[in-house]
Amino acid sequence: MNMTDPIADMLTRIRNASSAGLKYAVIPASGQKIEITKILESEGFIRGFRLVRDGRQGKIKIALKYTVSGASVIQGIRRASTPGCRLYASVENLSRRHVRGVAVVSTSKGVLSDSSAKAQNVGGEVLAYVW
Repeated sequence: MNMTDPIADMLTRIRNASSAGLKYAVIPASGQKIEITKILESEGFIRGFRLVRDGRQGKIKIALKYTVSGASVIQGIRRASTPGCRLYASVENLSRRHVRGVAVVSTSKGVLSDSSAKAQNVGGEVLAYVW
């Protein structure tokens, strides 16, 4: 199946799985998706992940994280830049792009959180917002 926006598909699968209260979200693997998942883990939005090799593309099994009361730690997850309308931010504008949570940014130094991008003094394409 040919997909127009695989990052949006990934975010939708995570959003739907957390809304349904599932323990895991399973998504098709790619290098950029793995880097985004690493950021979600380091920022505390997910418990962890595992790369499942299946002889083809592979899958990422993401362990979702919930509070003691059962609410999802991910309150919102949204695609920022789309294939039809790219959204770029300079290092000065990264902190002003969102009020809470974290922005995932594709930079010349790889896929980084907004705080890491600011620390390395690089801007780039804003892929997603997570809060």
